[in-house]
Amino acid sequence: MATFVSLVHWTDKGVADFKNSTQRAAGVAELARKHGGQLVHLYWTLGDYDLIGIFDMPDDASITAMGLEIGAVGGVRTTTMRAFSEDEFKQIVARTG
Repeated sequence: MATFVSLVHWTDKGVADFKNSTQRAAGVAELARKHGGQLVHLYWTLGDYDLIGIFDMPDDASITAMGLEIGAVGGVRTTTMRAFSEDEFKQIVARTG
């Protein structure tokens, strides 16, 4: 599994429905399972982003498909990044010779 970090902004529609945010989070967890992965952590945050999600997903295509489904609802806009564990990064460094 690959790890991904999603930085989330609520849209006007999303913030208007903030009281249902935990229910929407359950739907995101279900979507992650649908695409073969899992929502590892979801944090509601202060500052530049409203939420941060950490996902374990099979591949880039899986996280992208899930993100498209979430975005189509219109409550959030996301920026998603691939994250590497220390062991994964050691393997990457080892490839450099």
